[in-house]
Amino acid sequence: MTVDAAASVEIGGALVRLRRSTGLPVAFGGLVEAGQRRIRISELNGTATDSLRRLAVTAGNGLGGKAVALARPCAVTDYPTSRQITHEYDAAVAMEGLCSVLAVPVVVRRRVRGVLYGALRTARPLGDRTLTAAVEAARDVEQALVVRDEVRGLLDAARPPAAPPDRGAGWEQVREAHAALRALAPRIGDPALRAELLEACGLLTDGPAPNGVRLAPRELDVLAHVAAGSTNAAAAERLGLRPETVKGYLRSAMRKLGAHTRGEAVTAARRAGLLP
Repeated sequence: MTVDAAASVEIGGALVRLRRSTGLPVAFGGLVEAGQRRIRISELNGTATDSLRRLAVTAGNGLGGKAVALARPCAVTDYPTSRQITHEYDAAVAMEGLCSVLAVPVVVRRRVRGVLYGALRTARPLGDRTLTAAVEAARDVEQALVVRDEVRGLLDAARPPAAPPDRGAGWEQVREAHAALRALAPRIGDPALRAELLEACGLLTDGPAPNGVRLAPRELDVLAHVAAGSTNAAAAERLGLRPETVKGYLRSAMRKLGAHTRGEAVTAARRAGLLP
């Protein structure tokens, strides 16, 4: 699944939650096109027509374009007659029969990445509760995109460098990325992306030797952070665990590896192909 496709899935899920929490009959949204100052509406929920599908909304134009330009939520009570917006998209809006509409931008690192819309087919105020729910739905998408961006960055950083056989200093960056990727995996709700991430982690190692030691996922998570130089406290913070729990996983891993120290455990795990 491409990054844009995965982001569209996140927007689709947010629209479902938005309608469920507010009772709005219609919700739709889309992403800002790469290198462009416009959004392409791709996700529809509750619509009666396809008039909005694939509609390109330029920054500054219409309600969604205003939300993109200002990077803040915008709403109108009667879209066709509103003087607060321009009216390039009136035909598509009228075909769907929309009146009261709100648009909330999805902003990641100060850049608008998409817009969520909610709408009524009657001209009445949407209210603070509805606006708050729409903002919360947009925040959910923002957090998901932050995690995805971090994952993609780590995957890029984790590509094994062209290193000599002794895997010199450049390999340390791979080891740090490996530990960070394993820490991110439990936070990812998308099973496909989580599986892709863990598969990438596996590509950074030589793979477990046949009939070799098998570590539980959390044991390997802890050992990966130890290998990257983390203390138990730092590993606990990154993994969302208590320090005592990290110690327990580390002791278990050491026992399985036949190691007496942290360093011996890391060396044994690398020899077994469990760590880069």
